[in-house]
Amino acid sequence: MRKQLFLAGIVLLSSACNKEPEGQTVAVVNGKEVTASELNAEFAGANLPPNADRKQATNAILQQLIDRRLLAEQARKDGIDRSPEFIARERRLEEDLLIGMLSNRQMDSSKLPTEAEIASIQARQPQAFAKRELWRLAQVQYETPSDARVQQAIANTKSMDELIGVLTSARVPFQRASNQLSTSLIPNEIYPQLTGLSPGEPFIVPAGGRSVASVIIEREPMPLTGPQARTEAVNLIRRQTVNNSLQQRIKDLRSAAKIEYKEGFGPAK
Repeated sequence: MRKQLFLAGIVLLSSACNKEPEGQTVAVVNGKEVTASELNAEFAGANLPPNADRKQATNAILQQLIDRRLLAEQARKDGIDRSPEFIARERRLEEDLLIGMLSNRQMDSSKLPTEAEIASIQARQPQAFAKRELWRLAQVQYETPSDARVQQAIANTKSMDELIGVLTSARVPFQRASNQLSTSLIPNEIYPQLTGLSPGEPFIVPAGGRSVASVIIEREPMPLTGPQARTEAVNLIRRQTVNNSLQQRIKDLRSAAKIEYKEGFGPAK
């Protein structure tokens, strides 16, 4: 019996090592299959131009997939998949993927908004529809100063030159830049504040330990109307509905969950 089991194990091991690329398997890398569905997913995410040679692109993408598979295999051999950093980042990626798929499922099952709802959101957010513009910006990026007096002096500036003067006097390093911004990306509660600025007056957005001061130097009208506006309004309403639903679900899950904190790590009172 032991001999038979041993021979059966040898046969299974041999068959695993001798996998061949056939059917839905497009390649075998050290005994592990690369399937057509995996290759198609890579191809779909490649954002290739419409006139690209599909066969040539498919072959190139397959080689990239194989290279990634080999490097990942080497990383496992080096024990990286057992490191605390990898485990934490893997969990984060898995959670983000699950939440994204949950959102998509709710989006697919959500009801289409009514015509009144579509008209209402277009009226409430003109910066995304009839009054949509492309703003070209002159910017200054700098580390946010810790001195409250310097922060207040920056907030009181009415021009970029004045702001740069404050930064220079306070010896705060800065870099000039240029950018552009579609008004459709501006939150509804902030848009009136920005449109109420005087010409040349900067607005400041914090980003972590840095801040970005911007001045609108050109406004290009890009109104969104007709069928395109309706489609965008429908998508916007459905995203908001899903987001509100997820926020309510979080509240319900928190109230039903048992959450225990180490001392000093609980939510702020």
